[in-house]
Amino acid sequence: MILLLGLVFLLWGEAGWCLEENGVFTYVGDIRHFAVANNTVYIATEEKLYQLSHNLTLVHSVTQRGVLKVRKQTEEQFNRVSGWNATFSVNVLLPFIKNNTLITCGVVSVSDNHCGYCEVLDLENISHRLHSEGVQVGPLKRSNTSVVFLVDVEKTPTLADTFILTAMQQYKKNSCPTEMKAINLQNTDEDQSGGTFSFTGADSTPVIDSQGDVEFVDGFQISSVIYLLSNVPSGAKSNRVRLIWLEGKTSKKLTLESVRGAILTLPEGGEGSRLLASSVITGQQPVLWSGVFSVDGGRTNTELVVFDVTPDLTLDPDKDPDFYTKGKSNVKPKTLKPEAVLFRQKYMTSVLAVKQKSWMVFFIGTGDGQLIKLTVDRNYHAACPRVLYRANDDRQVFPKIRLDPVDHKHVYVSFRNQMRRVPVSQCSTYTKLQECWSAQDPHCVWCNSDQRCKFEDDCRDSDWLSIPDVSQQKMVSHKVVKDQSGQITLNIQTHLTVRPEAPSNFTCQFSGTSRELCSRNNPPPKFPQCNCILSESTLPADGLYFTVKIRLGTIQLSEKLKLRNCSAISGPPRSVLCQQCMEAGCGWSTDGCSWAGQGVVTDSVCQKIESGRNLSRPEISSITPSVVSFYGRNHALLLGRNLQDVTRVRIQADMDCTPKESLVWNNTGVNLTFHVPSTDNKGVVQVCALLPDGSCHGNTKITYQSLPSCTNIAPNRTWISGKRKTKVMGSHLEFVEKLKHSHAKQELTPTNSSDQSFTYETPAAETTQGVFISTVSLKVANQTLTCSTKVTYYPEPEFTSFTSTWIGNDVRITIQKKADKLEMTTADLLVWGVQDGKEYRCIMEDKETSNETDFFNCEIQSLPDASFQELKIKYGDITISLWPPSVIHQVLMILRLLLIPCVIAVLVILYQWQKKLTTEINKL
Repeated sequence: MILLLGLVFLLWGEAGWCLEENGVFTYVGDIRHFAVANNTVYIATEEKLYQLSHNLTLVHSVTQRGVLKVRKQTEEQFNRVSGWNATFSVNVLLPFIKNNTLITCGVVSVSDNHCGYCEVLDLENISHRLHSEGVQVGPLKRSNTSVVFLVDVEKTPTLADTFILTAMQQYKKNSCPTEMKAINLQNTDEDQSGGTFSFTGADSTPVIDSQGDVEFVDGFQISSVIYLLSNVPSGAKSNRVRLIWLEGKTSKKLTLESVRGAILTLPEGGEGSRLLASSVITGQQPVLWSGVFSVDGGRTNTELVVFDVTPDLTLDPDKDPDFYTKGKSNVKPKTLKPEAVLFRQKYMTSVLAVKQKSWMVFFIGTGDGQLIKLTVDRNYHAACPRVLYRANDDRQVFPKIRLDPVDHKHVYVSFRNQMRRVPVSQCSTYTKLQECWSAQDPHCVWCNSDQRCKFEDDCRDSDWLSIPDVSQQKMVSHKVVKDQSGQITLNIQTHLTVRPEAPSNFTCQFSGTSRELCSRNNPPPKFPQCNCILSESTLPADGLYFTVKIRLGTIQLSEKLKLRNCSAISGPPRSVLCQQCMEAGCGWSTDGCSWAGQGVVTDSVCQKIESGRNLSRPEISSITPSVVSFYGRNHALLLGRNLQDVTRVRIQADMDCTPKESLVWNNTGVNLTFHVPSTDNKGVVQVCALLPDGSCHGNTKITYQSLPSCTNIAPNRTWISGKRKTKVMGSHLEFVEKLKHSHAKQELTPTNSSDQSFTYETPAAETTQGVFISTVSLKVANQTLTCSTKVTYYPEPEFTSFTSTWIGNDVRITIQKKADKLEMTTADLLVWGVQDGKEYRCIMEDKETSNETDFFNCEIQSLPDASFQELKIKYGDITISLWPPSVIHQVLMILRLLLIPCVIAVLVILYQWQKKLTTEINKL
């Protein structure tokens, strides 16, 4: 065991290392871990440890590098005895609330050696170190295959010991000795047997061993039962998702020996599926647990699945083939199958499950930077997912998502070098009662006194209403029932949750257009429903319009409905007829529309019925483009067959949500044009072609991805006349449809587009002189994004002269240009030599710069004559001409060249004469 005598810390964060802004905390370096306790958030990055308030305001920070001194007996491991510059990397971050301490463990790196090290800090002030020790707790490498958390083990009926449970993948190479196995229990206090961080129990060192590279994903404790979830390799390409239970009994030994297990299976995934993330659904009996599974073993096709993981303590303990204290067993573990598959979404990386009233609420992080909220009722029916936060780029959500324990209205989500405190709901965005209810969000209520949608505890001393216990499509629904005597009863059902006092003031008032609707012996209303026995047993042929006014305390609702004779609803087409039947409050049977109670009354039955119209079934072969940003795309092209009757294109995500539809134009029967609408979600959506009868055909996909990012423009300077070829660099740039300079009116079209770049030609300036800066904007669908790099306009380049030199049959030309800030290259120029009216291309070679002149060299190959009359130079759309120097100019140049040697000779003679004269004077 290594004894570390001191690790000196630099306290408080340096200026500029972090940024706090509206629930966002940004820091330098990637995050390693974060934890939440009471009203504090702790973040460990590669170099620093931060202590933040619950609203992400910085409280303390420490830099985790300093001077490490070791005892002489560690010389063989470190090869030195003196002090070292060392870095402490945190792999374990455990708030121990009961002890008011923060346990941080990880690895100290000295040269090529990496050994375990732990510190116990003051939970209220992390700059106060209470204890430090050279010991391994958790992995020595940064890993997502290890789980470390605190567990309580019953010591007496009224007392419990708290231990650190470490479940980690075993590494064969380790420069420092360790007692750790797959699953271990270590002390948290000096008073425990063996002292702080000790493995030993009362009479032994109990551990659970395993074979193979087990990947631990999550662990938690409910009452006295400890749960661990992992991936266990079962072959070259197969995997088993394992759940094990431990009973927190009176000692480490008894706790670990109580190990029992089960295998979690997916029907479609088999042994190829893997567990990626996990969250227990608290407050449930039986114990429900949710996991993000990869169906095919990768990270693309992922599903959110719910299992009943209630521990089966009737199984024999310590008889598991994968986890054991004494030896491997051949007993096959119990197999658990899922209760439901809730959600399918590509690249899910993390999940947090919470209970809100009778609903389960899931916060899902993705690999492309989304935080999605999914609400699920007790029957496992999921409402439409909603995006709470969406990064413009593809930064992955950190595997952990945590709830703010102070207000329960925010979750903490981390993206590489940024922590965000995101509201759990967007209640305030819904401005009408119907919108608030239709959001199907159990966090939101319609507050009548404020006439606003808000959190329930923010609506004080007021009546409110919210969604019911189970998912519903309508706030108020109705059914029409006819009994054997011919009496017709109208049943009104409200699908609401209200303030406890409101049902006592529940009333319904019915009013028709021209007659008294309900009979006088109508039964009194009883929340959540009321009935109206029609005063007449017949209905008009064209139906009867009526209004029902509902009062719940001070809240009033009004619904306008139409009563129809269910037996009289008949005729083709069948799918439309079914919809009319449902809207009238009737039922649907095999014979057609009937009175409610004599058929099915759910709208879903109509989706299974053919339209009955003689329309050609459309087929979709392709959509271009099929990958767009979440802003959508204008003028997408759909190709296929039998498209002549298509009126719209429907776009729908995997969940059963309200689809988006786009009108079509330029429909030729084999292709059509439409706009791809914007969306809140990144991911894959289904596309079908919609016919006038409401049926939709085809199953093509469009993928929504992140927005384009413009990180650089090169060159970022141009001349006044424009037309300089320029390259824009970044990511997802293939989604850019147009771009525009701030000073210009016209929009430009990118060329040579790819994911990381495209080119364009700069527009001309409105002025002909001076220097100015222009901002570049990218147009994506109907939205505009601004590039961070700007383009500077300078005056036109000034070419002054040229010279030519014969090299065999080729002519080498040197063009002179006044130096400027344009940074022109040979790629900007096209040059021709003109001889007898015929142009000869001069191939650009290189550029040289000297003093205040730029020299561009090019070569004309196989010129038939020894001279040419003109040199043409083109840059952008500008072409200029240069002529050879005049005879007088050439003579002066020759004389200048001839005189240079003469001047040098005269200077040498004068220098030698002066030197001789000085020597004679010195002699005198």
